[in-house]
Amino acid sequence: MAVPDPSVVQGPPGPPSPERRPSLTAARLLNWSTWAAIAVLFGVSVQQTNFNLQVVLEGTGDFLRFFSRLAPDWRALPQIWGPLVETLQIAWLGTVFGTILGLPLIFLASFNTTVNGPVMFVSRSILTLLRSIPDLLYAAILAPILMIGPLPGVAALTLFTMAVLAKLASEAVESIDPGPLEALKAVGAGRNRMIAYAVLPQIGATLTSFILYVFEINVRASVIIGLVGAGGIGNLINRYLSFFDYSGLGALLIVVFFVVLAIDQLSVFLRSRLI
Repeated sequence: MAVPDPSVVQGPPGPPSPERRPSLTAARLLNWSTWAAIAVLFGVSVQQTNFNLQVVLEGTGDFLRFFSRLAPDWRALPQIWGPLVETLQIAWLGTVFGTILGLPLIFLASFNTTVNGPVMFVSRSILTLLRSIPDLLYAAILAPILMIGPLPGVAALTLFTMAVLAKLASEAVESIDPGPLEALKAVGAGRNRMIAYAVLPQIGATLTSFILYVFEINVRASVIIGLVGAGGIGNLINRYLSFFDYSGLGALLIVVFFVVLAIDQLSVFLRSRLI
């Protein structure tokens, strides 16, 4: 082992090299400019939205008094179970149909499994268009076209599921190990065989996790879309609000809370076992 020469005096480290100074200065400027931009956007948003903290604090009392009127009347339970089951059915059908229709878009929108560049561009454009419209707006548009009831709710959640699932899963497809794909391509396998034997085995667990996650979102969304006539428990919420039946509404909200909580926990448990 080499022993340092004691005759050589080890002085203090010199100043940073000129090459490092610009990068450190740029990092500091970027840091300050980022915080400044956040502060400016916050100030402009507060001003343009007329946000007033004093009004919010003054309305807290009215907010609490309103919630005190939601003392649950458990005699409303027989009216709740039917719409609640319908809400879960809407969420389930929307998830299943959206998954079936979204599967081709997953592979058409991924650069490593698509047919060609124009097909990938069109597929991604369709997904962007579908994601740009909220599920509540889908339901509001489809309710007068189809009919008031669960059908427009199923259709709205189908479109929503297609967009979200295809977007998430296509990103998972693009991040897979390319080795199996290249091996199958080298032996002359077609695109469908490459997807079946090289892609699906790698993303199967992740795709199932995404489907469970979307179903979890759809359960919550199916409660809201009923407010615009798309079936489910939202219609019952409208009825309670129209007749000022806050006790029945309180019982309904408690039931919905525990059902959604149970589904969320089940979905989290299943996803943890898959990934």
